[in-house]
Amino acid sequence: MNDIKILLPLAMIFFGLTSCNQKKLDHAFEGKIKRETIAFTTKVAGRILKIYVKEGDLVHRGDTLAMLNLPEVTAKIAQASGVVKAASAQHTMADNGATQNQLKQIQAKYKASSEQFAFAQKSFKRASAMYADSMMAPQAYDEAFAKYQGAKAQLDATAAELNEAKKGPRYETKDAAKGQQQQAEGVLQEAEVAYSERYIIATNDMAVETITLHEGELATPGYAIFSGYIPRSTWFRFTVPESQISTVQKGSAVTVNVPYNKESFNGKVVTIKQMPKYADITTAYPEYKMDEAVYEIKIIPEDIKKAEELLFNAAVLLPGSAVKSK
Repeated sequence: MNDIKILLPLAMIFFGLTSCNQKKLDHAFEGKIKRETIAFTTKVAGRILKIYVKEGDLVHRGDTLAMLNLPEVTAKIAQASGVVKAASAQHTMADNGATQNQLKQIQAKYKASSEQFAFAQKSFKRASAMYADSMMAPQAYDEAFAKYQGAKAQLDATAAELNEAKKGPRYETKDAAKGQQQQAEGVLQEAEVAYSERYIIATNDMAVETITLHEGELATPGYAIFSGYIPRSTWFRFTVPESQISTVQKGSAVTVNVPYNKESFNGKVVTIKQMPKYADITTAYPEYKMDEAVYEIKIIPEDIKKAEELLFNAAVLLPGSAVKSK
């Protein structure tokens, strides 16, 4: 009984404070100060050699934020350069065709084959005459004929080789050599692009808030190393239930109060959008209805420069009487 006597006053005080607090919310919406965030990452893995900025700095587009050490990429560039040289030499050789010395060697080979064929042809004619007079055995005649045919085939092959050397390589051979050179150049270009990523460059203006790694640490692809806010992007965010959304209209001029520094900012409602389904109210609240949709209101302050001095994520109030007509 004594415990109950003690708990009852506490419960009354609790519900009384809740009622007072709720009454306050009936006349104002609570929100937060927001800014557009941005982060810079690396596309390739590497160890951080140097960081050129510090937290709190304002960086501009094109500024170098950090430099990485990429030994694997350097090795790939060396390998790709060698492949490009080899493929380029093959392409040049295909375009130029046979050299003068190679052409001389083939011509000498053709001359030797011609002499051998002439000798084999004479020998076969003699053998044919002797065979006709029954002065040569069939075996010897067949051997002479085989030597003649072999010499003739060797001459034809050498003549074709000489003709091809004079005409140059086929266009398919040239295209294949050119394709191999282009492929090698593409591999080299890819390695050079990866090597250029050793510098982390700011792609937008940003107020640096957090630097997650230090010099000597390993940066992995996609990991945010630098994060912060886009300058002049401060706005006020409020979430309003469906039953009260009619009090605020898109394009309305409003006044937002900042409790922590007791300042007020005039602004404009730029967007009103429904939040995802999970944000809907599905439990009983004193002033909300079951399954009410929740809407996000975005307000842009008129004095952007002054709003830049506000603390990120601090609480703000939107009094119901502050909503004006369009």
